[in-house]
Amino acid sequence: MLDGILPDPDVPGAWVVRVGGADQSWIDPDDPTRLEFDYVQRIAAHLDAHAPEGERLRVIHIGGAGMTLARYVAHTRPSSAQIVCEPDEELTAKVRQVAPLPKQSGIKVRPVDGRTGLAAMPGDYADVVIVDAFRGTAVPGDLVSVEAFAEYRRVLRAGGLLVMNVTDKLPFDWTRRVLAGMRIYFSQRSLSAEPSTLKGRRKGNLVLAGSTAELPVDRLAREAARAVFTYRMITGPQLESMIGGAQPMHDASAEDSPNLTGDTALWFR
Repeated sequence: MLDGILPDPDVPGAWVVRVGGADQSWIDPDDPTRLEFDYVQRIAAHLDAHAPEGERLRVIHIGGAGMTLARYVAHTRPSSAQIVCEPDEELTAKVRQVAPLPKQSGIKVRPVDGRTGLAAMPGDYADVVIVDAFRGTAVPGDLVSVEAFAEYRRVLRAGGLLVMNVTDKLPFDWTRRVLAGMRIYFSQRSLSAEPSTLKGRRKGNLVLAGSTAELPVDRLAREAARAVFTYRMITGPQLESMIGGAQPMHDASAEDSPNLTGDTALWFR
């Protein structure tokens, strides 16, 4: 399957960013609010619910690719300050060549990996941290370790929001360990996924959220119910039961997410 920045044959002016045979971003420069992938829509729902409409935010993106969500924030929350950590300079250059960022977008792209970028950030800086980064088709273990969660908490302001896109399959042993690490630094947590993924009918994307403040669960549940691809929100005791006795990962032994090669056409939807 051809990798690169490919035009969408059905939407003039739109582009697909394909890496390692997986469609990792979909962007329409003329309409940044059009979000094709369902998990991206879920992350956007978290963003929209986190602060009043149009309010300026400081956002850190771990993983850039087509910078779909950075473009969305720039359009829906003008003057927001955004930093994108994307180590693949060649990919960033190709994306910006075919789909330039808007002038005065407030988006700054740094050619560094997530942990390096986080280490350079001041404490209490960001309102939101979005983690949507892959090594091939797997989420890097160093982005879901206890030490990584300590960094996310350090750079977030009190009550700030951490949102992560991860991929896994039933029985979600890897994700349970990720949530166990998140629990150490974020008292409020949620997981969302499509029912088919939760029931093990297919591998898929799970969106995890964490904060030290109460999450707007009721609003997010309403968004889940009316989405084109409906999904479930799992929080509170149900999420704690899912985590069970899972042990968090540390940098020294952190594992990448399971290799889901073969279902990429499904789980990057």
